[in-house]
Amino acid sequence: MDQLTLNFDSSFLKYHEENPHIYKEFKKRAFQAIQKGFKHYTANGIFEIIRWHTGIIGNDQYKVNHKYRAFYARLFAKEYPEHKEFFRTRKSKYDDVVNANK
Repeated sequence: MDQLTLNFDSSFLKYHEENPHIYKEFKKRAFQAIQKGFKHYTANGIFEIIRWHTGIIGNDQYKVNHKYRAFYARLFAKEYPEHKEFFRTRKSKYDDVVNANK
């Protein structure tokens, strides 16, 4: 892994560990969309719902940090393989971050 990957990896893991309420809400909103019949959705859409329709905030300078959206989508797919196609993701050099650390 290059230094950028290592920094981003540790940055996400730290954020995720310090803000478990964000992933909890992310999962809640994803399952609501699934229950409404959506076959696919975007992590960005989930983050915008959290940002604009809840009082949830992260521990950094942003209400919810959008730079981690793709990580949460991949984490959801790993945790719920029956919904692995719900969030469509592009191939990324960060794919292994979630796989190696969950």
